[in-house]
Amino acid sequence: MAPRSRRPLVALASTAALVTAVLAVPAAPAATVERAAAPPGLGKAPVARGTGGAVASVDLAASRVGLQVLKRGGNAVDAAVATAAALGVTEPYSAGVGGGGYLVLHDARTGKVRTIDGRETAPLAMPRDAFVDPGTGEPYPFTPDLVTSGVSVGVPGTVATWDTALRKWGTWSMRKALAPAARLAERGFRVDRTFALQTAENQERFEAYTTTPRLFLPGGAPPEVGNRFRNPDLARTYRTLGERGAKWFYEGRLARRIAALVRKPPVSPTTDLPVPAGFMRPRDLARYRTVVAPATRTRYRGLDVYGMPPSSSGGTTVGEALNIVEALVRRKPSITQVLHRYLEASALAFADRAEHLGDPAFTDVPVGRLLDQRFARERACLVSRDEALTKPVDPGNVRRYDGRCATRTSGDASTAEDTENRETTNLTVVDRWGNVVEYTLTIEQTGGSGLLVPGRGFLLNNELTDFSTEWERGDPNRIQPGKRPRSSMSPTIVARGGKPWIALGSPGGSTIITTVLQVLLNRVELGMRLPQAVAAPRASQRNTENVTAEQRFIDRWGTALGALGHTFTPAGEPGTSAAEIGAATAIELRGRNLVAVAEPTRRGGGSALVVRPR
Repeated sequence: MAPRSRRPLVALASTAALVTAVLAVPAAPAATVERAAAPPGLGKAPVARGTGGAVASVDLAASRVGLQVLKRGGNAVDAAVATAAALGVTEPYSAGVGGGGYLVLHDARTGKVRTIDGRETAPLAMPRDAFVDPGTGEPYPFTPDLVTSGVSVGVPGTVATWDTALRKWGTWSMRKALAPAARLAERGFRVDRTFALQTAENQERFEAYTTTPRLFLPGGAPPEVGNRFRNPDLARTYRTLGERGAKWFYEGRLARRIAALVRKPPVSPTTDLPVPAGFMRPRDLARYRTVVAPATRTRYRGLDVYGMPPSSSGGTTVGEALNIVEALVRRKPSITQVLHRYLEASALAFADRAEHLGDPAFTDVPVGRLLDQRFARERACLVSRDEALTKPVDPGNVRRYDGRCATRTSGDASTAEDTENRETTNLTVVDRWGNVVEYTLTIEQTGGSGLLVPGRGFLLNNELTDFSTEWERGDPNRIQPGKRPRSSMSPTIVARGGKPWIALGSPGGSTIITTVLQVLLNRVELGMRLPQAVAAPRASQRNTENVTAEQRFIDRWGTALGALGHTFTPAGEPGTSAAEIGAATAIELRGRNLVAVAEPTRRGGGSALVVRPR
């Protein structure tokens, strides 16, 4: 790492018509919005090459904040926290201090890869039937009822993640790291089409509260594309957090305010949504702690693939799928065969994920067995070159396996409903010393719970909807007090010869796992350069009857893969955000040379920057 300071270390789908409507929304006369003088998005580039450090995120302003930290001598951890805070300004529907996430760090000084689990937790008073409407005895409808609620809000972990990262590995104080984002929130940013569309998609949910429309629906309508959007309340929150530290967030007046809002949401008298109340108390925030642990590790094609351990399912599921793919390849396959094996390996790994993954503080997660090469070889035996498995497939037996082929699965298994939403955000940072940070953070649903903390400028998450919707005793992801819900966030660092080679991650709910996996296979198996590997059309097989895929993927590979028995469902209506899978960022290290990559088009295109461009 960079030279240390003297501070001590401490351990919904939308329609194309809606898009048009959003772009035609008139400007609202509000203090947070100002008419633009120039179109948004100028200067954003998805690929940057050079030396001295790099940042990749979905947003130009956020990437610029991270780059300035690197230029001013901050290390990758300092820049990651600063970038994440900036994303809380410009991507408030995807991330912020009201949510949580996972951070993976390669420490150049020690060569170790460490992780921070900043996942949200369930309140201690949360009952197993929290998602059941007491008036009907039936579960609340998932969208928009359950996700727009106090009961869906978990104890936020983002602030604790920043505090842990800076104290343990950073060189900047919280105050210094948050200052650029505070200035950005005060100055504002230009509203782009993605922000305007996301606001319009969530208008009904935001209007369920009395607090949220004041900021995000000024004048009763989404801000117009090109206008400047300011959030002075968030600027004050960042400055106070910088001055008083994480303890202010978790133990003071703000903690009491958050808990009160969750237990008694400020429901609008005009809404038709039920807005179920939650169970959070100030003690839940006061007892929150991050978990620092070694990364998962998988050996694949001579590479070391490091990922996020449970409560995330990312490290084990990506790792197991890579092991299965490697076990299948006996000679150089065609592109169709690579994609076929990718889809089959994903289905098998997702079956094992559903069976075993949960919060390790509450359930025994067999991480070592899931990543055992012998277990992968046994699972790979089920895959045929000429015929796709009938989905869903059964989980493997991690208690008894020997690497030999077993009877092919019957396809009689069932799969639980996928309740992970797709809106999250991701960033990648490399500094001049070779430290690497991959960080995925979220508030879950686009707009989280929809509940704005008044006077503080941030939304609370709805992460608890990542628990299984039905409570079953043997389910590792069932609701339990104090528990972290299972996540698919998959910040990943790949090393070659003991040194970092590629770092990557993505938003996208459970499609995060397949996005990271497919980008790696594009790069390693198909030999694409990293920009092409990120830009390529995507498909996501999560042990379901049909493969969810972008239309470009179906158009290009649907016929060839269909001949093997794969069936496809478009990811969403063409021309909408739901039609896209993921929004990845990545950086490849080639000695001192760096290639930073973000999405060229997905989610409006991302921003990659380097300290010294080539």
